[in-house]
Amino acid sequence: MILAPSLLSANFGNLEKDINMINESQADWFHIDVMDGVFVPNISFGQPVIKFIKKLAKKPLDVHLMIVDPDRYFEDFKNAGADLITVHYEACTHLHRSISSIKQYGMKAGVVLNPHTPISVLEDIIVECDLVLLMSVNPGFGGQSFIENTYNKIKQLKELIIRKNPSCLIEVDGGVSINNYKKLIQAGADALVAGNAVFASENPIDTIAKFKE
Repeated sequence: MILAPSLLSANFGNLEKDINMINESQADWFHIDVMDGVFVPNISFGQPVIKFIKKLAKKPLDVHLMIVDPDRYFEDFKNAGADLITVHYEACTHLHRSISSIKQYGMKAGVVLNPHTPISVLEDIIVECDLVLLMSVNPGFGGQSFIENTYNKIKQLKELIIRKNPSCLIEVDGGVSINNYKKLIQAGADALVAGNAVFASENPIDTIAKFKE
């Protein structure tokens, strides 16, 4: 199981300390949420912060673009240090072109589905995807309650992946905790994004180790 702590929940007053903590932990990726205040009702950070993270990070950067017209920025995020980029199905008019463009820049490419978007929309694009990220909360803010229907969506997505692209990973983002992570893995998830569950805990390194058990 891949664990990707979300830096949206890190301490921005001492980001270097939290980056080093993840480097030293059993976590696998850094999950970075890029928000524009248009596609989602929040603004986070962009390329300058990601460049800073990349200089310190010893693990891949999993960059989740919650922005309109993401295609304009793929080269910028590649130059900033992204290893994997996920774009929202809901934000891409020409999704196949978007996925192809990400790969042309030498990055892995994934599609994100909001909670209300059915798995069936991936039928024709799943063969091109390295990863599908299922939002288990409505995107935009950390600390929201987990949407229970996510388990059903993971199972549906797993069936589609087995049929069409067995190497594609399933990632889940939102409300992931020590209480539900095993159930998510049992349903078919390969990667989990954890924000508050890691950074709000008394000992983040121990919490990450518990996830990795």
